[in-house]
Amino acid sequence: MTDTMRARIDKMYKGDALFACGFVAVLWCTIIFVFFSVKPLMMNSGLSTVLICAGGLVLLFNTAAIIAMIRQYAHEKDFIYGLDIRHLDEMRAAKGK
Repeated sequence: MTDTMRARIDKMYKGDALFACGFVAVLWCTIIFVFFSVKPLMMNSGLSTVLICAGGLVLLFNTAAIIAMIRQYAHEKDFIYGLDIRHLDEMRAAKGK
């Protein structure tokens, strides 16, 4: 694999990893915002407990899934991004004709 291809793969992987981390951060902010927005409307402390547990599980499972995805992409990035780059190059070449 050439240095140019390696640099392109690394750039694409870093962009995807950064986007995924940004998504997780926005998800955390959204869940916390929603909790504090609806907390004054809850009269029952049991309902608050259920809401905290459910939101926590959503955050836990989504965060774990994104971390697993990033790790898998890191492990298979040569195949995943190499294939994407080859297809992008072929499409550019076809448009140039």
